[in-house]
Amino acid sequence: MGAPGALLTPAEVARLFRVDPKTVTRWAHQGRLASIRTPGGHRRFSETEVRRLLGRP
Repeated sequence: MGAPGALLTPAEVARLFRVDPKTVTRWAHQGRLASIRTPGGHRRFSETEVRRLLGRP
């Protein structure tokens, strides 16, 4: 994975969790996974938080 503070796309997060990208988007909408929105309206996820949820350092 990338540098500290790196942001991941829904597709990248979905690959890590082995789920569909729409599931990741639903999790964000439900508040289960924090996300930010780019100026273009796309969701991005903190790599640090995703690693924490996966139980990886």
